[in-house]
Amino acid sequence: MINRILIRTRIVQIVYAWYQNTNKDLRIAEKELLFGLQKSYDLYYYLLLLMIELTKVYNTRIEARRNKYLPTDEDLNPNIRLVENKFIQQLSQNNQFNKYLNKSPMSWSEHEAFVKNLLDEILASDAYAEYSNTSKTNYNADKEFWRKIFKQFIYNNEKLDEILEDESIFWNDDIEIVQTFVMKSIKQFSEENGENQRLLPMFKDDEDRQFALKLLHDTILNEQKYRQLIEYHTEKWDFDRIAFMDMIIMQIALAEIHTFETIPTSVSLNEYIEIAKSYSTSKSGTFVNGILDAIVADLRKNNIIFKN
Repeated sequence: MINRILIRTRIVQIVYAWYQNTNKDLRIAEKELLFGLQKSYDLYYYLLLLMIELTKVYNTRIEARRNKYLPTDEDLNPNIRLVENKFIQQLSQNNQFNKYLNKSPMSWSEHEAFVKNLLDEILASDAYAEYSNTSKTNYNADKEFWRKIFKQFIYNNEKLDEILEDESIFWNDDIEIVQTFVMKSIKQFSEENGENQRLLPMFKDDEDRQFALKLLHDTILNEQKYRQLIEYHTEKWDFDRIAFMDMIIMQIALAEIHTFETIPTSVSLNEYIEIAKSYSTSKSGTFVNGILDAIVADLRKNNIIFKN
């Protein structure tokens, strides 16, 4: 689930912090990198848990109405389709999900007001009206309901984004990407898999984990080589006035281009140009693009890199 976009972004943050700290210990930087990536994976489970929490709040609301002193017919005979949603039941019983939560407990209890307000919005929606009034019930309809609800009410929810950003500094840059992975997981669920339905792993394979550590190591250990390349190709600029974040991004980009032969150079360039646009100045994307293009052209001319 932790893709290379997240890995590159986290390494930019870790390397930037490396140069701000007086105590430069590569082992500590490694731990911080892996911890940050672990927090990204925690967010995946936290968002899955939100759907279960919404269902629990609705069930509590139903039981409270049933136990009123003078309940109405509607109180005694509520629409319980949301509570009996087969997809949510499967998710709540999922072995991998519950094992992870036992190891890394998390809860929405501190955001009770948000969960209740979000539930009210869902219950007032056309999507819920259509779902609750349909006579036929089946697993696929239950799953599709939550996919629609997640996309309409949870994905790009500004109030939710604020909560998540307050919960963890590591989630600021992860929210949108992780939400797409949650929707992907909903789509992949199958009734036949029951409680053994596989959720997305933290890394697709060990190669991605090694990519993260190797890129961090090479960026820091070969700083002088990459800084010299950047300085040579920015001779028309006042080197000391180049945005520090631009320097960091170009240094990491060059480390990736030199170290990973299977990653096309164009892929590396495009990824770090996009990072520069988001994390540095308004002109950084164009600047980083121009300097890296010049460096790569020179490296190819001198037969230092051979890949496309």
